[in-house]
Amino acid sequence: MENKERKIVDSVDALKKVIARVREAQRKFSTYSQEQVDEIFKAAATAANQARIPLAKMAVEETGMGVVEDKVIKNHYAAEYVYNTYKNVRTCGVLEEDKAYGIKKIAEPVGVIAAVIPTTNPTSTAIFKTLIALKTRNAVIISPHPRAKKCTIAAAKIVLDAAVAAGAPEGIIDWIDVPNIELTNLLMKEADIILATGGPGMVKAAYSSGKPAIGVGPGNTPAVIDESADVVLAVNSIIHSKTFDNGMICASEQSVIVHKNVYDAVKAEFAARGCYFLKEDEIEKVRKTIFVNGALNAQIVGQPAYKIAELAGVKVPVGTKILIGEVDSTDPSEEFAHEKLSPVLAMYKAEDIHDAFEKAERLVANGGYGHTAAIYLDVTTEQAKIDEFASRLKTCRILVNTPSSQGAIGDIYNFKLAPSLTLGCGSWGGNSVSENVGVKHLLNIKTVVERRENMLWFRAPEKIYIKKGCLPVALNELKYVMGKKRAFIVTGSFLYHNGYTKPITDRLDELGIEHTTFFDVLPDPTLSCAKAGAEQMRAFQPDTIIAFGGGSAMDAAKIMWVMYEHPEVDFMDMAMRFMDIRKRVYTFPKMGEKAYFVAIPTSAGTGSEVTPFAIITDEKSGVKYPLADYELLPDMAIIDVDFHMSAPKGLTAAAGIDALTHALEAYVSLMATDFTDGLAKQALQMIFKYLPRAYDNGQTDVEAREKMANAATIAGMAFANAFLGVCHSMAHKLGAFYHLPHGIANALMIEEVIRFNASEAPAKMGTFPQYGYPHALRRYAEIAEALNLGGENDHEKLENLIKAINDLKARVGIKSSIKEYGINEKEFLERLDEMVEQAFDDQCTGTNPRYPLMSEIRQMYLNAYYGKKHFVDEEKPNEADIAGTEDENKVKKAYLRARVGAKRA
Repeated sequence: MENKERKIVDSVDALKKVIARVREAQRKFSTYSQEQVDEIFKAAATAANQARIPLAKMAVEETGMGVVEDKVIKNHYAAEYVYNTYKNVRTCGVLEEDKAYGIKKIAEPVGVIAAVIPTTNPTSTAIFKTLIALKTRNAVIISPHPRAKKCTIAAAKIVLDAAVAAGAPEGIIDWIDVPNIELTNLLMKEADIILATGGPGMVKAAYSSGKPAIGVGPGNTPAVIDESADVVLAVNSIIHSKTFDNGMICASEQSVIVHKNVYDAVKAEFAARGCYFLKEDEIEKVRKTIFVNGALNAQIVGQPAYKIAELAGVKVPVGTKILIGEVDSTDPSEEFAHEKLSPVLAMYKAEDIHDAFEKAERLVANGGYGHTAAIYLDVTTEQAKIDEFASRLKTCRILVNTPSSQGAIGDIYNFKLAPSLTLGCGSWGGNSVSENVGVKHLLNIKTVVERRENMLWFRAPEKIYIKKGCLPVALNELKYVMGKKRAFIVTGSFLYHNGYTKPITDRLDELGIEHTTFFDVLPDPTLSCAKAGAEQMRAFQPDTIIAFGGGSAMDAAKIMWVMYEHPEVDFMDMAMRFMDIRKRVYTFPKMGEKAYFVAIPTSAGTGSEVTPFAIITDEKSGVKYPLADYELLPDMAIIDVDFHMSAPKGLTAAAGIDALTHALEAYVSLMATDFTDGLAKQALQMIFKYLPRAYDNGQTDVEAREKMANAATIAGMAFANAFLGVCHSMAHKLGAFYHLPHGIANALMIEEVIRFNASEAPAKMGTFPQYGYPHALRRYAEIAEALNLGGENDHEKLENLIKAINDLKARVGIKSSIKEYGINEKEFLERLDEMVEQAFDDQCTGTNPRYPLMSEIRQMYLNAYYGKKHFVDEEKPNEADIAGTEDENKVKKAYLRARVGAKRA
């Protein structure tokens, strides 16, 4: 929306005029149909989703708080998860009732919403509130925090422009440009309802305004660790939560209460994962730093642990994740017993579970009534403790075995808790609602949420034909089983002009199937190429598409297939990133209604013949997009080694290492399963055995070629279901920026990524419910074991695996650094930041076992460019840093038990 007539809202008169305009827009909006609302909602969510990174950067730059990469997740979550939850919900008229879950949803517009936005979540909360307002046919006027007004207004404007472009009334969203108390109070007084997220003073003002208000209270979440708990899971869940955005989510754990029987093991696990236990004198220093004059020190909010330590005059390693103070008192006079909004945690020892519950009750009473409480225990044997905990704690969210930051906001670790960035605290917290804010709330509802692992899957093409010479027999099915009549072949110029397609076309001629060939696919297929192919498809009207070649031909053919069957699709919608493929904003259209898709690979690497992925480059922006959806899965794959025999050495090497990387990343992926693990290990064993032979004697060694062809397809099935990781993210961008073959790009990055992933105390671990704690090192060691590489422990096995990979790369002629491929150093450094951000935002990044910071991706790129050093984590605290231990041997034994338990898990 151009909105050239809009004037700055910096005075009472200006705000009154805006309220009048917005109220008129809302009256018009209240007449819209469900279909109109849903189109607007989708457009707004899409726009917010696409702006997640720049908005995150703006928020950190303006406020000086938090972590850019985590704010990206918040923005992504606010757009994608909210859209996914409410996209099919009726909000115009009567809502449906889900009796199975006891949820009845009724929505009608209430009018103009006054939305108060906090400085801690300035963009994600704005996205969340504006989307909810649009879905319910309400207007919204935003009052941003003065220290975050630029980024909050930017987020609101992105949603507004998209909504108006999709048909919403002009001015349905507006904001105060120069916020102050007078204007905010006026807005709350004139609005129909107030949606307030902020400090206690602001929320109290909202409830005192005389208008209905939905506000939230402060959080002071206690986490109880019972003696029956999985210590490794509990500690790593708490670390994952407490370090997210430097602890600024109000649901994050503020205290951990540990049963005395597992206290030493818990302490050891915290230390092993990079947390620092403060000594007695250091605890006192930190006490006086986190609270000043009886109030939370604003200078510590959203800051990393080492900076808070510096403010307190305490020296800790830069990589320290959390500062932990072991304290006894739960009285309000104890600074550690309050909400800290930073990576600072209190730790209490409980004599028994009842003592733990009493401590948790007192901590909630100190300033967390109604918000969130967490407990870790064995849910199979200790249901009675869950019931007692839920009964005693006056909080509206009771989280079981769940990181509270990510668990309380909903839909990540339990899929029936509504996603929200405004968490009601009920009457206990002085709020009007007791659940995660979304629609209309009349009751205090207590929700007990247990951690769940979502359903996983294994999907492959309906038919996969293998063995030398299988092509003619497989193609018979097109005629005699399916009755196909018209085939469209997609391939590259080299294969076409050198007669490689002739066996296919000859067989089609024998079967009486008409055919034509599109042979303009380049090694890095572009969007314009796909559009040209789709145009020829529409003219020819095939009922069969045959993709013949390497990954480029198959990827291009998949995009052509979509554009042929659904010309209305928008490429950027298909390329939209997702955190969970089941919750994406964009839904791929149903494929196969016009044409049956056959994939015939000519190289042993890509695996595209059995995967739901396609890599395509937007020639206008130069960005290489990996698309993923199971609608892109081929119907039939034909693995005939006759088409592989003449592959040159360079292609054999690059494709082989690509397949190796597929198997490696699938095995350590967050989404790896028993079904994919066997495939990945089998592929790796075959590649290590047969790639050198295929490279040396590829023209004559039929067995080696066939084994490599099978290995590539097997690896493809593994990563088609487990997905990939950050090695492919970086390789996609390295290849796009410098036109390196994809397999070579993977080869250059794989050692860095293996070392990066193998850290037992990573800065960030990946987020997926089945991934409980960092254990990529063990997974790599299992690969080394499968390859019989030897090693006395996991670290030795890791080094042996890396050496074996490097030896294999050298054996097939792959150089050891990016620089050796002739890429100019000055150009590489100048474009590095852009490449880093694109790699971070690549679709493959999300399933990497270690969630990468952009700075870490940058370091891996630099290491791979020069080839002189490898990724090393920042120094972190370890078991030697545990303070105040009476029995050092006992603590070390507990630490070792925890580590051994983690490895066995």
